[in-house]
Amino acid sequence: MGASDPLSRAPDAFLRACRLDVEAAKPGNVSIASAGHGMQAAQFIDSAEAAAPALFARGARVGTRILDAVTRTQQVAGCNTNLGIVLLVAPLAAALEPLSDTAPLDATRWQASVENVLSRLDVDDARAAYRAIALANPGGLGDAPEQSVHAPPTVDLREAMSLAAERDSIARQYANGFADIFGSGLDTIAQSHCSTPTAITLDVFLTFLGAWPDSHILRKHGVAVAQSVTREARERHAQWLGADTPAHAARLDAWDAELKAQGVNPGTSADLSVATLFVAALLDPQRFTCDTV
Repeated sequence: MGASDPLSRAPDAFLRACRLDVEAAKPGNVSIASAGHGMQAAQFIDSAEAAAPALFARGARVGTRILDAVTRTQQVAGCNTNLGIVLLVAPLAAALEPLSDTAPLDATRWQASVENVLSRLDVDDARAAYRAIALANPGGLGDAPEQSVHAPPTVDLREAMSLAAERDSIARQYANGFADIFGSGLDTIAQSHCSTPTAITLDVFLTFLGAWPDSHILRKHGVAVAQSVTREARERHAQWLGADTPAHAARLDAWDAELKAQGVNPGTSADLSVATLFVAALLDPQRFTCDTV
């Protein structure tokens, strides 16, 4: 494959997105500057490096990518550091394979290919994904009145995800063709006035966290807490964008400490951010090569 083949460049873009995830100090999430929830930033980097070969294995089914990536992650991290990221990136990675390396990669072609991948998911993909979710053992994820991961699936992976789409933002991407990633996620990056990749990462994260209640917070703490965090994220995001000063950064740091003290982790918003950054880094690598203007 030529150097312009998007799949050959994808692992580097993925690893860059995962590094940005911990380089940026995102309130409530683990970062290099602030550990939390019993985890360290190094575990997330190790997880990304372990998962990448499985996620970008040529010819692999989506379900196989998910299960192999989660299995490799468990071996190096020993806990659930990246299930949401894996669930999002696996279809994005599979969708790169049919795209010709002779034509420029763009968001429209990539999303159309993702839709094609999603339409061809089958019950074997669901079985593998269910095994991965059970292996990662995330609190509350997969508990559902229909197609619970604690029983063998009887529908394909997209249909299973669609049943959870109203209560889970990652499942919603399977239902809507990754509209939030290719829509509000990439739109935020395109419109962002932030000058560094870490600032762009925070911009994207706060956009997702302020747009709708975080699924991970919903599962762990309920609707009231999730909605409260969403409202506060929207307000703090507007303040930060309006006056990006050390004082506002300190306020975000204080909020980070407050959320972690309460055990509140906006993990789904972080997962959506990583997927968005992966797409953006592959589409526009120059913007995400380093943290300088």
